[in-house]
Amino acid sequence: MTPELEALARRAVACTGWKWMPGMRVLGGDRITEHTLAIEHGCLPDLTDAATLGCFLALIRAAWGNPCIAIRGWRDEDMDDLYYEVVGLDEELTADAEAEAYVLALEKAPCP
Repeated sequence: MTPELEALARRAVACTGWKWMPGMRVLGGDRITEHTLAIEHGCLPDLTDAATLGCFLALIRAAWGNPCIAIRGWRDEDMDDLYYEVVGLDEELTADAEAEAYVLALEKAPCP
């Protein structure tokens, strides 16, 4: 994982709405199961893993109380740059990377 993705993973686990879910992959390759008793302090999610991102989206939807939230990629008019936006919110959230959009959405979620 790149240093940028590792920094995003650290931001993710610091969010109020973060929790480990079965199916997520810990950086290093282990999957979380229903029988996982505890996550070691300092473990980070693998933000390159599709199942982890799917669980992350479920956390975002729960934190916002909105089952219609999605992350959408789009290109600028020149088709040069790819951006990601969080759709289904009253406010606009965009990012340069998909994992960053997930983290921003969880960071900006209303406190429970």
